[in-house]
Formats: sequence, C-alpha cells, structure tokens
Amino acid sequence: MSISELHSLRDQVTGVMESAVATVDGLLVVADTDGAQPEVVSALAAATLGLGKRTGHEVGMGELREVMIRCRGGYIVVYAVGQVALLAVLADEGLDVTRLHIESRPAVERLGALLTKEHSAN
Repeated sequence: MSISELHSLRDQVTGVMESAVATVDGLLVVADTDGAQPEVVSALAAATLGLGKRTGHEVGMGELREVMIRCRGGYIVVYAVGQVALLAVLADEGLDVTRLHIESRPAVERLGALLTKEHSAN
C-alpha cells in the first residue's frame, strides 16, 4: 500500500502529525509516524475501533464511522476502513477537526479500495 494517502492527510489538514493504517486485529499495514510507535498505535486503535463498534451496535446507532478521543495534548481519531481495516490519526491541539472530517471520508474510501485491490491480487 502506498504511504501517499497518509502524507496527503498530513499535508491537507492542519494539526495532523502522524497516521497509520492497520487491520482490525491491530496488525500494522503502513504508517506515517515520527514519534509514535506504529505497532502500538495499531494495536490500541484496533481495540478502540472494536469498542466503538460494539457500543454503536448496542445502542442501535448503526455502523461505526469513527471514534474521536481528545487528550490534553491533542486528538486520536480512529476511522473504520470497511470491515477489515482502520485509519488512526494522531493530531495536536490545533487540529482542524472539520477539515479532518472532510478529508478523511474520501481518504477512507480510497484506502478501502486499495486494500481490497491488494487483497484480491494476493
């Protein structure tokens, strides 16, 4: 998988610092990270995604799109990429949340298509 999709998010959205794509079971696929340990981010993002999916299901709100966590130092956002993967985005306090949501939706679609294409080629 090309890392260009992750670089594009960093370039287009103010505040995005790092990102990673992983399988829903937490295995790293690709990462654009400088300081975070991508394998750790992938595993924790998978747990976050699983909890979010279960919570959404239990309260009857349908399929999960994303989970957003806000910390003192910034944000962690985990997007579902179809049923098999996730996109984790780490951002600072200056994150343009609206822009992230606008840019992430088509990025998630493109990532899903890339993963599907790679999976069918194997």
